[in-house]
Amino acid sequence: MSNLNKVLLMGRLGADPELRYTTDGTAVASFRMATSETYKDKSGTKQERTEWHSIVAWRKLAEIAGEYLKKGRLVYIEGRIQSREYEGKDGVKRKVYEIVASDMKMLPTGQGQGQNQAYPQEKRESFGASKSHYEDDFVPEDDVPM
Repeated sequence: MSNLNKVLLMGRLGADPELRYTTDGTAVASFRMATSETYKDKSGTKQERTEWHSIVAWRKLAEIAGEYLKKGRLVYIEGRIQSREYEGKDGVKRKVYEIVASDMKMLPTGQGQGQNQAYPQEKRESFGASKSHYEDDFVPEDDVPM
């Protein structure tokens, strides 16, 4: 049996995407996305648990994310999980897990968030934005990952 690394998420952005460019001019956008689930605990009280996901988009998909996505926006992401290691400013090596987006769809939201705003048809398709590994010349700006 073959392996599979596929992630499907639908949630809201915690902040506007950060759009940057590698030294060779390749666009890369990163943002945090929250997904929530509700459940009842042992006493029957409704509880909510929120997970935060670090999302990375490359090339055209990164540019689209930088232009159209805003904090609080409801979005659907398809991608894969990828880990990377980096050394923090304190010299400690860290490993982070991120979702590398391969497709993105903006979803209708409530009032004031683009409920009737059309999302251009050409922006709805996959753009092949991911690579199997990070660009060699991409260096995180901060010690703390997204």
